[in-house]
Order: sequence, then structure tokens, then C-alpha cells
Amino acid sequence: MTVLVIAAHPDDEALGCGGTMARHAGQGEDVHVLFLADGVTSRDETGEADVEKRRAAALAAARALGAKPPRFASMPDNKLDTVPLLDVVKAVEEALTETVPDVVYTHHGGDLNVDHGIVHRAALTACRPQPGCPVRAIYAFEVPSSTEWNDSVFIPNRFVDIGATLDAKMKALACYAGEMRPFPHPRSLEAIEALARWRGASAGLEAAEAFHIIRQVVP
Repeated sequence: MTVLVIAAHPDDEALGCGGTMARHAGQGEDVHVLFLADGVTSRDETGEADVEKRRAAALAAARALGAKPPRFASMPDNKLDTVPLLDVVKAVEEALTETVPDVVYTHHGGDLNVDHGIVHRAALTACRPQPGCPVRAIYAFEVPSSTEWNDSVFIPNRFVDIGATLDAKMKALACYAGEMRPFPHPRSLEAIEALARWRGASAGLEAAEAFHIIRQVVP
């Protein structure tokens, strides 16, 4: 099996499905990641050094999860609404052509962050089920401090046991130390572990990541 995670920013992949990525990789499956936006240039007084630092963090996180080195489309952070949707779709299509994934993980369409919503739409557009499309399943993940901050409810209907890979998820998040916040912020390490424990308890597991099934094709 080949997996492609289509994310807006470096850290979204670890937040949303890091434990699941590590589980796929641990089973010998190829795990690829595409980041559409750079994740930093919307902030004041940021430059190329900040972009490179975020990329280095993403590379370290990928190693922690057992994923392949990520792809970076380097589009403007929190400004994907200024980029023609066709350009975002084409970047996703290029990654699909290069990786030929069976499974795609991407953002929930109702996230508060504008980039997340656009990436969701671009992923679904690029993965439209035309004859010959390799993608057999698309799952939406939740990103703490975005998914729960909007009034579009995330309703999980797929739970992945990450009891054995929660440590790998937390190590990947440690690579993004600059993006983490002190508790009780939802993007704190304590809150993220608590969410994994709650999602696990919801499914009778020690720890889990929750997803909404967008499409699942059984041949």
C-alpha cells in the first residue's frame, strides 16, 4: 500500500495523522507527504531562514514517523485563497502522479484555517474518481486549534489504533517545538495526547486518531 498525506502546512500531518502514518510505515508501506503552503510567511518579520527552519522540522518529523522526505509546493501561508484553485489542484495532481497512492489523508473541509479548507477541496478535486484513479480511500483528519474552532462539526467514523505509535507522533510534534503552545492550548503536547486518549477511549482503545471517511472504494 502507498499512502499520501496532503496537508496545508508542516505540522498538520503530525497533528492530524502522525500516529497513523507511523503505523503505515511500520507495516512496510510507503508514506508520502505533500505540503501546499510554507507555514510561516503570513507572520511578521519572517524570511527565507524561517521557511528553511520549518522545512527542516518537517524533514525531521518525517524521519520520526518513518515517512519519505516531504514534498513542498511552497505556496503563501494563510493566503491559499489568493492562489487560483487550479494551481493548487495541479500541485496535488503532480504528487498523485509521482506517488500513485492507494490511500489519501487530508484536511476536514470545515476547518477554521482558510488554507485547510482549500487543501481539502483541491485534494477532492484532484482525487475525483475517474476511471483509472489509483486512490481507493480518502480520509479527513482533525487538526487541533482549527477543526474544533469552527462551527462545522467534525464527525469521526473511522478510528485507527495508535497505541503502539503514539510515542512516534509525539516525537514528530517535538520536531515542531516552535509551533507547540503551553497547556491548556489545544496545540499543546498535553492536549494532543489527551485527544488521542479520548479518541481511543471512544473506540475501546488506549489511543487512537479519528477520521471522517470521505470515500472508500471496495473493489
